[in-house]
Amino acid sequence: MTVMHIDIETYSSYDIRKTGAYRYTEAPDFEILIIAFSIDGGEVRAIDMYDKDDKRYKQFKWHLLDPEVEKRAFNANFERVCLAKHFNTTMPADEWVCDMVDATRVGLPASLEKCAEVLEVEAQKDKSGKALIRYFSVPCKPTKVNGGRTRNLPEHDTEKWEQFISYCVKDVEAEMAIGDEIADFEVLPSEQLLWTIDQHINDRGVHIDEQLMLGAYELDKISKSSLQEQAKRLTGLDNPNSQQQLVGWFNEQGVELDNLRKATVDEYLEKTTGRAHKMLELRQQMSKTSVKKYDKMYNMACNDNRIRGMFQFYGAGTGRWAGRGVQMQNLTKHKMTDEELDIAREAIKKQDFEWLDLMLDYEYQDILSQLVRTTFTAQDGYKLAVSDFSAIEARVIAWLAGEQWRLDVFDTHGKIYEASASQMFGVPVESIGKGDPLRQKGKVAELALGYQGGAGALKSMGALDMGIEEDELKPLVDSWRKANPNIKKFWYNCQKSAIGVLEDGEPRYTNGLKFYLKQKHLLIELSSGRTLVYRNAELANNSWGATVIAFRGLDLNRKWTTVKTYGGKLVENIVQATARDALGVSMERLEAEGYKIVAHVHDEIILEVPDDGHDHLKDIEDIMSQPVVWADGLNLDSDGFVSPFYMKD
Repeated sequence: MTVMHIDIETYSSYDIRKTGAYRYTEAPDFEILIIAFSIDGGEVRAIDMYDKDDKRYKQFKWHLLDPEVEKRAFNANFERVCLAKHFNTTMPADEWVCDMVDATRVGLPASLEKCAEVLEVEAQKDKSGKALIRYFSVPCKPTKVNGGRTRNLPEHDTEKWEQFISYCVKDVEAEMAIGDEIADFEVLPSEQLLWTIDQHINDRGVHIDEQLMLGAYELDKISKSSLQEQAKRLTGLDNPNSQQQLVGWFNEQGVELDNLRKATVDEYLEKTTGRAHKMLELRQQMSKTSVKKYDKMYNMACNDNRIRGMFQFYGAGTGRWAGRGVQMQNLTKHKMTDEELDIAREAIKKQDFEWLDLMLDYEYQDILSQLVRTTFTAQDGYKLAVSDFSAIEARVIAWLAGEQWRLDVFDTHGKIYEASASQMFGVPVESIGKGDPLRQKGKVAELALGYQGGAGALKSMGALDMGIEEDELKPLVDSWRKANPNIKKFWYNCQKSAIGVLEDGEPRYTNGLKFYLKQKHLLIELSSGRTLVYRNAELANNSWGATVIAFRGLDLNRKWTTVKTYGGKLVENIVQATARDALGVSMERLEAEGYKIVAHVHDEIILEVPDDGHDHLKDIEDIMSQPVVWADGLNLDSDGFVSPFYMKD
């Protein structure tokens, strides 16, 4: 098969950091400036789109529109979207391969520059590119010197333009060099198919209620202005949004706090009264981040009121998706009743804020925060069907570890919190009700302890806030581990296997997994056949002197560095990756049956289905509950609802 590597440079007056690629191309002045390409690994050639006599353009177009030619690019979604706009035609995702995704599959950064540096390939990304992009690809500020123009064209600096063409060529060379370095790592056909489905989901986008978005946008401005004025009157400060000024004011009131982080504000709300308490309440409202999502929606919404490009395939080392733009993965859950929700939505859509005040006793920012999720809607004639896997990680870890009593729970009543408490404390499961303290202990233990967590993990999961005493934490950990001996064994099996492979290079097999070395990297082959890659793995000691696994990867701050891991963390990666693969199977099956997925959040799938009276939800739940070929004995179950807008049931 012929393979063509592609990189492009573009111009748009829309800021892609705010809009995403799809809306970016809808700017009236969007255009492609340069196209660099290579066919079958040959010399990289560049097309200057301002050179009308460039004969390479015809050759490029012929290959681009040939369905038998495989097109490759680093972050191929951008090239697909831009070229589709330029040629006013579709760019079928199944004809494309994303070199960035192939890199992240083997544990590399999702950045062309960083990826080339990590692999130390000869063809490095040109670091001068950012300045050239600022010059040619975005609007410029009009000045006397530049004659008041708002855009730089090739004629304004021919030397820089030649450098820009060279920069585009070097990007393709770097992409090809990276591809050569990772070519030995096979990509499963099922993974390439799943990426194609991901592109279809991003291309479809999610419809939004424009009236609700615009009303919320207006209410947020009114609310922020009001809060600002209240804060100014209360404190006498010029800028109560300034952390330095506000911390100083609190200190003058005798409230000695060091910062204004959410946790700090929440803590001091419990300790303060009077003016300080009122200002903390105002600060809490002023700093709500969820309402900023309306701004993001406004920036990203395409001309047809759909937001596209919100999902990054293989955004995490486990293969899970990452959110982009509006970030559907961390939307606030509403506390309002269904009736209150309907009132709030209608009032804001009509921008009737007096009625809103009359009908609901909530702060504006609370209302806006709770309504973000409901801004995502089905288009006319359709509804949203939302279905998620029930307790998927708990099911997967039980299946991998062979913890039979847990599998029996999922094969019957499915009440894992009650069953866990029953197993831990030796009481009949039927005696544990919804509000029983034992159920609370079972719940927090389930959420915190599955990946070798201890008392600290229980605290992080809110155990103390649930009324569990400090001296109960360690016994709770011990009880859970005693009740789940096979899961505990699973942690140590994975750690032992990884260490053994790094000691002698020989493969190890445990719990249906294969641990082995490839090019100095530790690989774990999952039940699905996909592998997790820990680059340049070696043995190291942790702060307690115990032997752990160290590898090169991205830390929590997205910095490329040495990361240390251990059995419980390996199990967390394995379980989440396996759950992701099971979700992928359901996504493939749903799409094959003609269902259109518009979004997905963690283990939840959101589809736009016709409002035609047919019970589409039952069909969807049946498909998601079907057995997975490579996971014999893993009992999946899904539960969902149908609604005109997105919400948490």
